Parts: sequence; structure tokens; C-alpha cells
Amino acid sequence: MRILALFILAFIVIAPAQKTSAQANTKPVPKLNHFGMLTTQLKKTTEFYQDVIGLEIADEPFHDGKHTWFALGNGVHLHIIQDDAAKGQVYLKNNHLCFAVPSVDEFVKKLNARNIKFEDVPGKIGGITTRADGVHQIYFQDPDGHWIEINDAK
Repeated sequence: MRILALFILAFIVIAPAQKTSAQANTKPVPKLNHFGMLTTQLKKTTEFYQDVIGLEIADEPFHDGKHTWFALGNGVHLHIIQDDAAKGQVYLKNNHLCFAVPSVDEFVKKLNARNIKFEDVPGKIGGITTRADGVHQIYFQDPDGHWIEINDAK
């Protein structure tokens, strides 16, 4: 019993010291909180991210009909914001959101069923890129033209 008590006491004294020592040697890293994206058609874009990508709507504080927030996991959100400033924007493929899925092939079936065109990195319609690390990826655009990558990275 004394040995167990000594072990517990030693753990109580040493564990916080180790944690403090480890924290002293690390610099705090900013954590990603959210992405904000403008849309000219909030309802259509909200339905797209719900139905095509499969995101779940999260609570948003504004309740003004101009915002939809989606939970991306680990406290990160995607904020879709109604704003006419998005009209006429041209988006480049290298500026994109990426979502990892269990199977690119299964996701492609979903896109095909909705007649949503996708392409590989060079731009071949219906193409699937295999990266050097074996990850498969495709690209397509949301209703406002933002590029989205889907891949099967683990």
C-alpha cells in the first residue's frame, strides 16, 4: 500500500513538471478556425455543400439569412456568406478547398448522377489524377466557381 501511495504521489508531483517543461520548449501554433467564402446564391450553394459534399450545417450566430456555417471537424468551419461582390469572380484551380473521402471512385459516381463535371489536375474532363504518393484526386467547381478537390488521402 505504501508503494502504491508513493507511486501516486510521485506521479502527481512529476507529471505536471514534465508537462510544464514540454510546454516551455514549444511555441504556440495558431489553430485554423474557419474558411469564409462568398456566394451570390446562398440557398443553392448551401444545398450543394450539404448534398454533394455531404457537410452538416453548424449553428451560426447571425440568423440573418446571409450566412451558412458548416462544421468541418476539429472546431473548423466553412462560412458561406451571401454577398453580391462574388459576382463575376474568376477562381483558379490552385486556390481550392480539399475534402478527403474514403473512395474517389464512389464520389465520382455521386457527381456523375448529378451531372457535375470534374477533371484531373491538367484539366482533362472526367480524369482522375494519381499523385506521386498514390493519392487519387479530382477537381470540380461549386455553383459560384470555387474549386474543390476531392481526394482519398488517409
